[in-house]
Amino acid sequence: MNIPNLITVLRVLLIPFFILLFYLPYSWSYVASSSVFAFAAATDWLDGYLARRLEQSTPFGAFLDPVADKLMVAVALVLLVQEHHNV
Repeated sequence: MNIPNLITVLRVLLIPFFILLFYLPYSWSYVASSSVFAFAAATDWLDGYLARRLEQSTPFGAFLDPVADKLMVAVALVLLVQEHHNV
């Protein structure tokens, strides 16, 4: 597995940590979960850049990258809607 694909897999593995941080009963939990989300967004740019720069584009990466993006955004949406459903 090449570096861009590992970064994409890392982004998928960050999702449970994002959820855990969101639900922690501390005042800093939202900031921490937002930081993980921002880091995941940065890795989305990084894996695409590295795949093109290192010429390591693969069918697996081309499939998993948008799936990882959509999973992360969908999880964030569900968490925010669940937390702020009264608004």
